[in-house]
Amino acid sequence: MLLCIDIGNTNTVLATFEGDKLVHSWRIKTDARNTADELGLHFRGLLAADNVELSGVAACSTVPAALRSLRGMLSRYYGGLPTVVVEAGVRTGVQLAIDNPKEVGSDRVVNTLAAYTLYGGPSIVVDFGTTTNFDVISARGEFLGGAFAPGIEISFDALAARAAQLRKVEPVRPRSVIGKNTVECLQSGMYFGFAGQVDRIVERMTEELGEVKAVIATGGLAPLVIGECRTITHHEPMITLIGLRMVFERNT
Repeated sequence: MLLCIDIGNTNTVLATFEGDKLVHSWRIKTDARNTADELGLHFRGLLAADNVELSGVAACSTVPAALRSLRGMLSRYYGGLPTVVVEAGVRTGVQLAIDNPKEVGSDRVVNTLAAYTLYGGPSIVVDFGTTTNFDVISARGEFLGGAFAPGIEISFDALAARAAQLRKVEPVRPRSVIGKNTVECLQSGMYFGFAGQVDRIVERMTEELGEVKAVIATGGLAPLVIGECRTITHHEPMITLIGLRMVFERNT
């Protein structure tokens, strides 16, 4: 089986594939301080619990410190397997039609490949994570750029930290947009506010593109608000891992 690893700022998501079929998946907390041996212990423990035999590894990371530990872990524990770490020089088939291609996170490139392969273009990927990322793909599969917005959880954290009478609450849909207490007011602003933000940004991007075939939601926080988003057409929580599988196939 192929192991795909996506190390994000908040969570690390892993999945195994048998061909193009996703077989197992796991989500763990990202800790940039983890050493290569600690990463190896985590990953090998998860794989051993499901008796997974690996044939290769594909990975990407948006956390530089974690990327260094990841390379060490792959070399030490999976040195005999074909491995692909998405970075400059790795074949993805994605053209980066932006000002500075070196600035693009590897996860955005991988998302572009998967979205275009699965849904065609023009399309937009909305990734609900530490930040809410909007990745725009052209009709030819080029990465055109996008937008960043504060993520749901860090927005809640900022409110709790800066407003004396506000606190952290469970991020769920409130019973009404008009909150009757502090908790409901916070939940209403989160749920309807972020859904409205997504819809407006997607609408403006669609105006500039002329048409959009698909708007794909992904990321660990997507299920919180996509039910209220009018513009979301597909939900693919594993799009980054699917893209990693595609990159691995292109490079081995």
